[in-house]
This record gives sequence, structure tokens and C-alpha cells, in this order.
Amino acid sequence: MDALAIMRGFARNSAWANHRLYGACAQLSHEEQHATRTSFFPTIMKTLNHNLIVDWYYIDALARGGRGQAVFASDEPFAELAALRAAQLASDRELVALVDRMQAAELDDDIVLERRVGPKHDTAGAVLLHLFQHQIHHRGQVHAMLAGTRVAPPQLDEYFLREDQPLRTRELDELEIG
Repeated sequence: MDALAIMRGFARNSAWANHRLYGACAQLSHEEQHATRTSFFPTIMKTLNHNLIVDWYYIDALARGGRGQAVFASDEPFAELAALRAAQLASDRELVALVDRMQAAELDDDIVLERRVGPKHDTAGAVLLHLFQHQIHHRGQVHAMLAGTRVAPPQLDEYFLREDQPLRTRELDELEIG
């Protein structure tokens, strides 16, 4: 398997995991979604908002969209889960499409990341790997926060193995990401 195939798998896995996690979070009341819990960000909603904002940041850099730090204008752009879920799905689809359009050599392209201390450069492949790891990290925090609610955290690690493929077919069809 080549590196680009791995990146495409990670993009789809991320969309699928978000779909499952948001499905579980949707079973919580508005109050439960915004309740203070133990984690890096104090609520499920703040954590999900953060994950989306950082997705926007890195996808924008990879697409050379020019928004840069402007994506951080609000640390909680969505107060309602339905709107946040729709925005995350749109972002996930954009990421899948971006990676699907890439050629293998583009993983070595220079990507400029606008930072507060000035621009930083890295490769597209490194930015993608960081984006996926960031998503996994914060989804894990939401997963742990869900464990303290009446809603069972969803299974998020049955994606890559062939034996697991039948378990995700319906969900991937719902996401329309192939």
C-alpha cells in the first residue's frame, strides 16, 4: 500500500469516526452536550468545535485557501450540535475530496502554515498526518467524556481490517464518501 492510499484511508476513517461519534452525541440533551466535564476542553461541544476549527485550518492550508489564522475567530462557532455536525460533515467531505485529487508526489509539496509567530513550512504529507492525529486525539477525549454519560461511547476502531468492512458499509454510504 502506498502513502497516498494510506492518507485516503485515514480521510475516510476520520469521516466515519466523526459520523459515529456525532451520532452518539446527538443522543444527549443540549444541557448534557454543554455540561462541564473533565478533559482538555471542558465540554463535549467545545471539544467538537475545536476539532472542526483545526480541521478548517489545516484543510485551508492544504488547499491554499488563504484563510489562515482567521479560522480561529471564534473558539465555539456552533452552539447547537446539528449545525456543528453538518459543518463537520462538510469539512470531512472536503478533506476526502482533497486527498482523492492528490497525486503521490504532492505529499512532498511545501505547505505554508500561518502561525502567530510567522509562517511555518512543512510537507503536505506531514500536515495530513498531523491533522489525522489531532482528530483522533480529540475524538478520544469526547469518547471518554461520553463514558460519563448515559450514552455508550461508540466503537471507533473497526475500520481498516477487511473483516470490519461489512460493519461500516451502511455508514459510509450515508456519508457519501465511498
